[in-house]
Amino acid sequence: MNINVSEFKASCLKLIDEVATTHEPLVIGKRGKPLVKLVPIVDETPKSMFGYMKGTVTIHGDILAPLDELWSAENGDGDDLYSGLRPGGGKK
Repeated sequence: MNINVSEFKASCLKLIDEVATTHEPLVIGKRGKPLVKLVPIVDETPKSMFGYMKGTVTIHGDILAPLDELWSAENGDGDDLYSGLRPGGGKK
């Protein structure tokens, strides 16, 4: 939003409250030229790492029931992934 400095002076407190609630910057000008921008302060308080992902996971079905298919560790399908590695941990 853009307004003239005289309009800002007349309703300064109301406009500051509006910027704080809408989080939209306000450009204040004089004689048709923009002079300053009034912007809201962003809360920079770091969020706690506990619970920051609350509400982002959706569980479908029974998560405790056994799976219908075997994992590679159970049926040996993933054994070829380690075939190129030496026993000491490095590659050939």
